[in-house]
Amino acid sequence: MICGVIGWVILKVFFPDHYFALYPCIPVFFFLFGVYYITTFDQFRQYAPKKLLSVYLGMKFVKMVLSMMLLFVYILVIKVHKSDFVIMFFLFYLMSILFETIFFCKYEQNLKKKMIEERKNENK
Repeated sequence: MICGVIGWVILKVFFPDHYFALYPCIPVFFFLFGVYYITTFDQFRQYAPKKLLSVYLGMKFVKMVLSMMLLFVYILVIKVHKSDFVIMFFLFYLMSILFETIFFCKYEQNLKKKMIEERKNENK
């Protein structure tokens, strides 16, 4: 959401001709998907931790499909500021993938450290 506010300010101040009324829908879409992603990831972490990689990849696929559907609907139905919408959506998509990848890598690193510590404790 912070990125959404920063993007809104940049559009309004520096590129007012490229601002479109449905801009707030982009950060809201990624925020809601992020909440869904975290909830799903947390449930699998608790109940099926060995399937986290599959969940991670599956969530990436779901995000891609939902994103393409949203883009197609906007381009075919709304037809206003199409290129501006696609560019902003793409930037948010890249940011969200970056944040999720960093999160997953850190999670896996912590999990690996815990497993190494458990093995050390078992060998004592």
